[in-house]
Amino acid sequence: MADIKHRDKICATPIVLIGMMGAGKSSLGIRLAETLDMPFRDADREIEKAAAMSVADIFEQHGEQAFRDGERRVIKRLLSEGPMVLALGGGAFIDDETRALVQEKALSIWLDVPVDELVMRVKKKPDKRPLLKNQNIDAKLQELMQSRGPIYQTARLKVDVSGGTHKDAIYRLLSALSAHYG
Repeated sequence: MADIKHRDKICATPIVLIGMMGAGKSSLGIRLAETLDMPFRDADREIEKAAAMSVADIFEQHGEQAFRDGERRVIKRLLSEGPMVLALGGGAFIDDETRALVQEKALSIWLDVPVDELVMRVKKKPDKRPLLKNQNIDAKLQELMQSRGPIYQTARLKVDVSGGTHKDAIYRLLSALSAHYG
């Protein structure tokens, strides 16, 4: 993978990974950034630093709207810092203002994974997902995908990262990036 077609074009702008919780935005984002020799940032981790509390605590103490307001400000700041691979939280791209900013300043990539696979993935760490607290995980993920899927479709690229290994998913991402800039 060392010889990546169109590396200069790919690395000239922020790459923003969007998708449902459990799609691999953070884990694949780290690997993609390493492969491209770009910085990696996770919007949720940056929000936690800015607020000095966890995402779950922000949701619990201040509500989703306060979280989304802070998320929007942090993403705006991050996108002004130059090229990087940026993983967004699952709901960030749903916000009209955030989505417009991402589409203007970055290359958005929807990491697509079927809901049944997402369910298996998130059941491994349900406590890290505030929107799943006290929920039927299957039903909630179906509901979220139904409402978010059409918005995710507006991403510049859509890459199926289901099944296989992280290495397989990175190969698919690099192929899509190379084709986009080719």
